[in-house]
Amino acid sequence: MRALLFILILVVLVILAGLFTGLININQIRGAKAPAVSASRNGVVTKGGQAPAFDVETGSVQVGTRETTVKVPAVKVVRPANRSANENNVNAM
Repeated sequence: MRALLFILILVVLVILAGLFTGLININQIRGAKAPAVSASRNGVVTKGGQAPAFDVETGSVQVGTRETTVKVPAVKVVRPANRSANENNVNAM
């Protein structure tokens, strides 16, 4: 139950962040109308209502590639000439 509540809160926060940053734009283009209900001796008569309609615009992310030149530092590995001499220097410290 806690996990479901956490996920619901997280979804609401993501939607609000999208609205505030302008990534999502929601406009209502048609209002809602409740159905008309009338009761008589013969029963209940209803006339359908109308669901609201929304126009949703979302931002886009474009991903591409391009060629470029990157300077990479040269790495030079120098091996010690005499390994036993190197071990003696380490042990002296």
